[in-house]
Amino acid sequence: MGNLEFLDPQAHANLRLDTRNAANRNFVQIVACEFLPAMHDYPILFTKNPGSGAFYAGAVMGLEPGQNLLANDGLLLGYRPADLVRQGFFLSDGKIAIDPDELVFAADGEPLFDAAGQPSETLKRVQQAMHTLHHGLPETSAIIDRFLAHRLIEPIDITLDFDDGGRLRLEGLYSVSLDSLHALPDDVALDLFRRGDLQIAYAQAASIQHIRRLARMRNDRLFAGLT
Repeated sequence: MGNLEFLDPQAHANLRLDTRNAANRNFVQIVACEFLPAMHDYPILFTKNPGSGAFYAGAVMGLEPGQNLLANDGLLLGYRPADLVRQGFFLSDGKIAIDPDELVFAADGEPLFDAAGQPSETLKRVQQAMHTLHHGLPETSAIIDRFLAHRLIEPIDITLDFDDGGRLRLEGLYSVSLDSLHALPDDVALDLFRRGDLQIAYAQAASIQHIRRLARMRNDRLFAGLT
């Protein structure tokens, strides 16, 4: 985060937010309550924070850094994760603050305030996204900790071949092991079920099928470039 500014309806009355901010995001962090809507559009996988080594979950939107295969002019046709909605908005001392260096503005963007200085629908969506992340991040970390405690998270080997002869291997990604999940003692499985963790595990595992769709999309773009 850079220099934060508290959001003010007078000082920031003319800001127009560009929501076409997904073009360069190939992996977007999501929280537990987003798994069910996100699983219909994206592969959901786990990775490690390079600084802390802690696991977190994300929606895979592209197979290479800086490339989003699912964004059309920066917009997503499917579910838009809270982390993208939030962009450069933060909570500071209980107030909404912005990082101007992280926000994307455009003359044809969406206003943050209406004519009366009240939050616009766009800002309300940002506020809801911040609420989702504020509560969802610790909840998701707790779920991942339980998965790790029962050795349910394992590295996933994703190696993709393309028509131009190229091969792409995705590194540093992890998935729930259904074999390990199904081998759990009944009391442990029941505990995870009652916590809602099993729903999260199955949603994540089912979402992996979308990797093939991303590979087809990348392959089609390669073919289009060759012809």
